[in-house]
Amino acid sequence: MDGHGTDGGPVLRFPGDGAARRLAGLGILSSGLFLGGCETDATGHPNDMAGDPADGHSYRVVEVVDGLEHPWGAAFLPGGDVLVTEKPGRLRWVREGTLQEEPVDGTPQVEAVGQGGLLDVALHPDFESNGLVYLSYSKGVDGGITTAVARGRWEDGALRDTEDILVADAAASGGRHFGSRLLFDQEGLLYVTVGDRGLQDPAQDRTNHIGSTVRIHDDGSVPTDNPFLEDPDALDEIFTYGNRNAQGMALHPETGDVWQNEHGPRGGDELNRMEAGGNYGWPEFSFGDHYDGRSIPDPTPDSGTVPPVLHWTPAIAPSGLAFYTGDRFPEWRGDAFNGGLVGRQIRRVVLEEGEAVGEEVLLQDYGSRIRAIVDGPDGYLYFLTDSSNGVLGRLEPEG
Repeated sequence: MDGHGTDGGPVLRFPGDGAARRLAGLGILSSGLFLGGCETDATGHPNDMAGDPADGHSYRVVEVVDGLEHPWGAAFLPGGDVLVTEKPGRLRWVREGTLQEEPVDGTPQVEAVGQGGLLDVALHPDFESNGLVYLSYSKGVDGGITTAVARGRWEDGALRDTEDILVADAAASGGRHFGSRLLFDQEGLLYVTVGDRGLQDPAQDRTNHIGSTVRIHDDGSVPTDNPFLEDPDALDEIFTYGNRNAQGMALHPETGDVWQNEHGPRGGDELNRMEAGGNYGWPEFSFGDHYDGRSIPDPTPDSGTVPPVLHWTPAIAPSGLAFYTGDRFPEWRGDAFNGGLVGRQIRRVVLEEGEAVGEEVLLQDYGSRIRAIVDGPDGYLYFLTDSSNGVLGRLEPEG
């Protein structure tokens, strides 16, 4: 399930956007950024986290730019400019706080069908020396459409020498469940989420990339310590499997672990810590049910699967994940922020020693589907809204 601009003016204030609650039973600062923007009609106030308002922050929303057509991913360039993907197939440049009129040249040709299109964007960890930009997208191939990753070199405001480094073995007809988040870890390895393409059962078949997380080098080659490298019944690139459709991925700022959020079926959306070789259960186990009402067994300690750190029913349709590391919201530092499409919200999850201990709902009164969240280099928390007039916005402390 994928979840089914301003001219300035005064900031309008209203009560906090949603309930905060305690959970039970759950086992580079940069100066000189050019992003300006206009204050808009969404100001939040602390939500009570287990009776302690100090757990939250008052905040306001600043819309940096609007006019983006279904933006999907964003990456900060050195100095504060931003690259933003638009699902129909364009890469946009927010330069000194202004959305450039012309799209960036040099992007791959996409099959923009259903949930497919030009999806995530990530910079190489050594971008300042090599200029490499990575894009995930839906690609037409023999047998249908699949998830692919291309890279190009950023030069004079365009991509040069763009080429595919991964074409996932996940071809299917239709436009469902491409996954497609990109993330570099602390060792410079690239993780790519590949959805189950709506096919379900192949997510347990490791002879394809359907319903998996792929781990590769920056050129597409396979790391020598990938978990299934010696398994003749599994593709070498697979890092995890049994994933339905992970559309959020981030590195934990202290442990360096890879975390994901994942769309469940009818309920059962998940927040997961990714373990090498882990089976995350889909479609054999889930805390959600099939859309036709048929039940799916819950994962249990003896099911042989990695249980979620947290699951959501009703579904929030999570898309986008970031850990906050800045100084402007000190009480949020280290928390996980999950975008919500169906819920039209950001869901803050408070973590202690890798376990979820509390939640807060942000931006629910803003009224927009949240597609991506980025921990900004200036200490603000940025987000993208999924609409035909999408916004790159940020949260700032109120006052």
